[in-house]
Amino acid sequence: MRVATFNLLSGRAVPDGTVSEDALRAAARRLDADVVGLQEVDRGQDRSHGVDQTAVVADELGAAHWRFVPALLGTPGTAVGWTAATGGVDSEVTGPSYGIGLVSRLPVRSWAVRRFGPAPVGMPLMVPGQRGLTRVPDEPRIGVAAVLDGPSGPLTVVTAHLSFVPGWNVVQLRALAKWAREMPPPRLLLGDFNLPGPVPRLTSGWTQLARVATYPSWNPRVQFDHVLADGIAEAAVRDVETLRLPVSDHCALAVDLDLR
Repeated sequence: MRVATFNLLSGRAVPDGTVSEDALRAAARRLDADVVGLQEVDRGQDRSHGVDQTAVVADELGAAHWRFVPALLGTPGTAVGWTAATGGVDSEVTGPSYGIGLVSRLPVRSWAVRRFGPAPVGMPLMVPGQRGLTRVPDEPRIGVAAVLDGPSGPLTVVTAHLSFVPGWNVVQLRALAKWAREMPPPRLLLGDFNLPGPVPRLTSGWTQLARVATYPSWNPRVQFDHVLADGIAEAAVRDVETLRLPVSDHCALAVDLDLR
């Protein structure tokens, strides 16, 4: 079983910022994961040609089971011109939105969502397409969970994109780990946590299945993208791979597991 996490950067290529469905499909083909968590995902956005990016990835992977869950309605950016999304994992949404996705080739028994409000302060960040540091407001954050029919029974997978504000992301990760333990074991927690190296393992108490730099994609120096496990030992890992794909400033992170 191959699990992966991939921050899409709304499907933008680096460094020219172009967006194409063909490039997104090529990235999904190279990733070739059975279960993949997606972050910074667009749906119905003019900047990404109105594409439902989670649906595109699911189609390219041949995955019948997937959900896109918006964190916000409108278009994210340095100026707050959006509203926080609300509702459950299957709430109907119209218009442009932005959030995370979870895609699975394995059957899904149930879905769930955990929402977090934005931090009250922003941070100066490097923004693709802009020079120097730009102060960026935080956004609502979410975790999406699926209980799958795994190779040996139920398997819970949670994906999330956590705050870039120090401290807030730690609180969110702890809350997600506690929330996930309400669902069937074993469990996987994967995503862009905006936390480096061993911090997610120390914060959650879960097993870190991959220790490898993922950001920035053209010269990875720090690991922001993680695959954590509860009830799955490191011995189950058969391979770890980082992939620089046609889109995003993050490498995708894939972990091959033997769960038999």
